[in-house]
Amino acid sequence: MRVINLIREFELQKMKDSDTIKEYFDRLLNIANNVRVLGSEFFDSRLIRKILVTVSKSFEATISSLENSKDLLKVSLAELLNSLLAQEQRRLIKSEGSVEGALPAKVQSNQGYKGKKKWNKKEKLRF
Repeated sequence: MRVINLIREFELQKMKDSDTIKEYFDRLLNIANNVRVLGSEFFDSRLIRKILVTVSKSFEATISSLENSKDLLKVSLAELLNSLLAQEQRRLIKSEGSVEGALPAKVQSNQGYKGKKKWNKKEKLRF
């Protein structure tokens, strides 16, 4: 009976907008591991399918690129998680407005030629 409840809980899970990939993945993996501890089989392929179908729409690009470049039946759970985490990290960096390795530029006001004598109108030009 406990296994049935866990599987039902697994099937009802969906990623919330406030969830990170890691939080959602951990929640699903926790349920799957509890089912396994109780002696039932729970394949990684089921976890992969669940993640692919229920992650938020912002990850559609990553899923499409995985779909185009690899056979989704052969993608490992770790590979899927790493791809989604990488996209989430890139989006976080872009939203913070920081670019890794970029140094802030200093604006220098150039008021004439420094170190050289400025031309004085009172001085006469000598030829």
